[in-house]
Amino acid sequence: MHIKQVKTPFLPSKRRFGDRAEGRRIRSIEPMAVVAPFIMPDRIGSQNLFQDSVNLSAVEHFVHKKREEGLAGFGIMHVLIAAYVRTISQRPGINRFLSGLRLYARHNIEVVMAVKKAMTLEAEETMMKFFFDHRATVTDIFSQMTEKIEAYQNKKEEKENAFDKLARVLGYMPRFQLKGAVALLTWLDFHNWLPERLRRLSPFHCSVVFSSMGSLGIQPIFHHLYDFGNAPVFITFSTVRKSTEIARDGSVHRVRHLDLAVTTDERICDGFYYASAFHELRKYLKNPELLENPPETVVSDID
Repeated sequence: MHIKQVKTPFLPSKRRFGDRAEGRRIRSIEPMAVVAPFIMPDRIGSQNLFQDSVNLSAVEHFVHKKREEGLAGFGIMHVLIAAYVRTISQRPGINRFLSGLRLYARHNIEVVMAVKKAMTLEAEETMMKFFFDHRATVTDIFSQMTEKIEAYQNKKEEKENAFDKLARVLGYMPRFQLKGAVALLTWLDFHNWLPERLRRLSPFHCSVVFSSMGSLGIQPIFHHLYDFGNAPVFITFSTVRKSTEIARDGSVHRVRHLDLAVTTDERICDGFYYASAFHELRKYLKNPELLENPPETVVSDID
C-alpha cells in the first residue's frame, strides 16, 4: 500500500520585522492580551486545567477498520493526534505561542511525544518531535510517526537523538555552569537569538505535548507547562477507564473512555476560544472518518 508522505514544514514567503523563524507576530490583538504577559510573565502562573472524556466506540471501530486496510500498529494515539492537528487547521488560535512577552502565530504544527524504547522501568525515554502539515490526514500522520518512532526504537548503536546528546553534554557541566548555560539559552530565546537548529530540536518549543498514561496503568495527570520554550498546551491521556451505561432502549453496555487532562496557557487565547477548539476536537474523535481526507479549508490566524 502506498502511503502519502507529509509535506515538509511550511516556511513563510515574507518575514516582517519582529517575526520569529517559527512564527509571525500577531499585531491586531486586544490591549488586555498585550498586557497579560507582563501580569503573568511565566507559564506556570498562567496555566489553566481542565478534564474531558470521550466515548471510544467510534474511535475503536475506526482503528479496526484502518488495521484491516493494512496499517499495522495504527492506534488511538494516531487518531487523537490527527484530531488535534485538524483542530489547529480550523482553530489556529490554539497554535499561538508567547516568546519575549509577545504573541505569535506558529507557522508549523509541531507535536512532541514521550517515547520509550521498551515498556520497562529501565528503558530509556526521549521526547520526540513531529512536524505536521495543516492539511495532513490521519494516514499521513500515522506514516510519519511510525517511520520516526521505529527508526528510534530499532537503533542499536546510536541510541540518542540530537537533543538527548545536547542534554547529556549539559549534564556533565558543574552546577554553576549548567545554571549559567540554561540562563543564557533562555535569554537568547527571549530576544529571538536562539539558533534555529537548536530550536527545531527542542521539545520545549512546540504546538502541544502529548503523553500517554494508559500504558502506565494510571489515569491522566495534569502536567505543568515549561517556563523554558513556548509550548502552550500539554495533554495527557488514558484509555483504561471503563463504565457501564444504559441505552435508551434499556440495554446495558460496557463503554471504554478516552480521558484527557489538559493544561493550557491562558495568555494565547481566551476561554471561549479554547472551549470552541476542544468542541472541535471532540467532533473529530466522535467522527474520525472526517480525518481520512484533507480539510476543505485551512483557517488562517488573525494579523
